[in-house]
Amino acid sequence: MTAITDVPGLRVGHAGRTGEGWLSGVTVVLPPPGTVGSVDVRGGGPGTHETDALDPTTLTRTVDSVVLTGGSAFGLAAAHGAQRWCEENGRGFPVAGGVVPIVPAAAIFDLGRGGDFAARPDAAMGYAATRDAAARKDGHDVDRGNIGAGTGALIGRGQFKGGLGTASITLNNISGEGAVVVGAIAVVNALGLPFGTSSQRTEPGSVRLSGGHDGGVPSPSLRGGGAGGEERASTQRVSAAGSEGEAAVADYEAGSPPLNTTLVVVATNAILDKAECKRTASAAHAGLARALDPSHTLADGDTVFCLATGALALERGSESARQVSLITLQSAAADVVRLAILDGIARAEPVSTPAGEFGAYGR
Repeated sequence: MTAITDVPGLRVGHAGRTGEGWLSGVTVVLPPPGTVGSVDVRGGGPGTHETDALDPTTLTRTVDSVVLTGGSAFGLAAAHGAQRWCEENGRGFPVAGGVVPIVPAAAIFDLGRGGDFAARPDAAMGYAATRDAAARKDGHDVDRGNIGAGTGALIGRGQFKGGLGTASITLNNISGEGAVVVGAIAVVNALGLPFGTSSQRTEPGSVRLSGGHDGGVPSPSLRGGGAGGEERASTQRVSAAGSEGEAAVADYEAGSPPLNTTLVVVATNAILDKAECKRTASAAHAGLARALDPSHTLADGDTVFCLATGALALERGSESARQVSLITLQSAAADVVRLAILDGIARAEPVSTPAGEFGAYGR
């Protein structure tokens, strides 16, 4: 089983609540000091915090933590808790009198899914998730499914439970200093549903994956089964002509717009500058489009962060070698995002709340 924490020095922590009106939470990615980062926001309805600071033309280079949260724009308050933890531990951009932690954040819409619209993450929950990440050991496994920011995630226009997934890929041929690891963590709260593995859509409820670069890639599967599985699966695709988009239009016309987002953090132990992180985040968005149909819609807040811990130099002996190493890494980023998204869907467990019954996709 692979995870974003296969990138040395990266830690992931969660906090969340279920029951008594709650179905929401926070996930924090805590990188080692000096990690460079950027972001690419493609969705038409994003909820973000401090993403402008990650533009390659701005002053700061490094990122102190990344917060993924439920609660829509309200939940972005969780970033303040992560920022407080970083300040207490001396992590941040140095200024006269102290430090200012750089803590970008992005939110999914899960308001009211536990029954109480006001039950959403706050600064205390963000602090708890950051503290949880800091307490983990290097290389720890990552909890998946209905955890952290995936607690209230749904997919397929709110029909099925979404969740949090993670994966990594190891590249052995782009650095003379060792193996380059590219990992991803994804919070899947998507308007769409999964694609199959080829250019043609598979039968609903039978999404399967095979490995990619260098082996060692997880192979989650989503296969129909259990009572009612066939009936549920039959509603997931009407035709190969974009039925999910058509259904989304119907939702809008019915006065129930789908408010959805997939949030991703891609990380690597390679040395990348801020502009290269930005380009890697952009390339990684291809993984969303390969995994989910549709993606990057007006109703999505699809956002990809990229972190580079800077442990290993890529091959840069010539301009050609530089381009090949970056293209290889960025291609792996797209692949690992696809794997993380499908892992999140496969790990999601059904839930029942006063707001509704949300079953597991394909089960």
